[in-house]
Amino acid sequence: MLAALPSPQEVLALRPSAEASERAEALLRKNSEIGLTLEEQAEWDEIKRVEHLVRVAKAKAALKLKPA
Repeated sequence: MLAALPSPQEVLALRPSAEASERAEALLRKNSEIGLTLEEQAEWDEIKRVEHLVRVAKAKAALKLKPA
């Protein structure tokens, strides 16, 4: 559990690990070449879901930093 919420700057600095990026690229490549197994498709769907949530969080963080 988080002790405190991250600051807008911390949210904007979020990046996937090298391992996570490599896995996503591998799944994307495999999907375009031969397709994914059901298990891999579920993993890809989860990656896309998390990416969407992070994008939304970053957009909200950017709005908080925007001068009024």
